[in-house]
Amino acid sequence: MGRLDGRVAIVTGGAKGIGKVYCEGLAAEGARVCVADIADGSEVAAAIAAKYGADRGFAVTFDVSSERDVEGLVASVVARYGKIDVLVNNAAVFSTLQPTEPWEIDVALWDRVMAVNVRGPFLMVKHAAPHMITAKYGKIINIASGTAYRGIPHMAHYVTSKGAMLGFTRALSRDLGKHGIRVNTLAPGLIMSDSIMANTEHIDEMRDAVIAARSIKRDGHPEDLIGALVFLASGESDFVAGQTLAVCGGTTST
Repeated sequence: MGRLDGRVAIVTGGAKGIGKVYCEGLAAEGARVCVADIADGSEVAAAIAAKYGADRGFAVTFDVSSERDVEGLVASVVARYGKIDVLVNNAAVFSTLQPTEPWEIDVALWDRVMAVNVRGPFLMVKHAAPHMITAKYGKIINIASGTAYRGIPHMAHYVTSKGAMLGFTRALSRDLGKHGIRVNTLAPGLIMSDSIMANTEHIDEMRDAVIAARSIKRDGHPEDLIGALVFLASGESDFVAGQTLAVCGGTTST
C-alpha cells in the first residue's frame, strides 16, 4: 500500500519542472492527482494515468491568480473525485525572472509575481479549505524557498513573495488546525529543475555560491524533494503544523 492510497491531491504548477515531479511522486504513493497549471499538463496526467490507472491523473488548465479560474478548478476536482485531501501550492513565477536591482523592478512585474506567488495560494486555500473543513481532514503544503531566510541579491520580488508563504502557513495552521487540517511549508533550495536549467542567468548568478554554502556539496534535484513532500502530505505528519521543512542540502537552518 502507498502512503497516500485513496487521497486526492491538487498540485498547482504541476505541468513541468519541480511541479511535474511532485505530481509523479504523489501518484507513486497512491494519490489521485490533479495537474493544475497555466501550461498544458495533459501529458503529465496521461503518463500518470497510464502508469497507475485511468482515474489517477487528470489535468486542468487555469490561472492561479484568477479567482474565477480557481473556483472552476476546485469544482472540477470535487465533481470528479468527491473531495480534496492534499493541496500543494507550488505555482510560482521564478525561472523567467531576470536578476534585477530592486529599484529597477517594474511595478507591473512586481504585481504579477505577488499575484501568482501570494494571491494564488490564498485563492486556492479560500476555495479548497471549505471542502477539507467539511471532511475534517486536509494537508496544505505551501512551497516557499530557502531564500526567504537568507535573502539573495537581485531577486527582491521573488524573495518577498516566498517570505509571505512562511507567514501564510503560520497563520493558516492556527485557523485550520481545529478542523483537522495540517498546514506546513516545504522550502527547497536551488533545485536543478528543467525550468532552472533553461535559464542560465539563475545558474550563473547563484549555483557556485549555493553549493559552497551547503553542508552537502552537490546540486539539488527535484527528486530530492519527494520524501519531504510525501511526509507532509501523508499521515506520518499528522502531528506537524505550522512548520517549515527546508530541503536545501544544509544551506538554511529553519
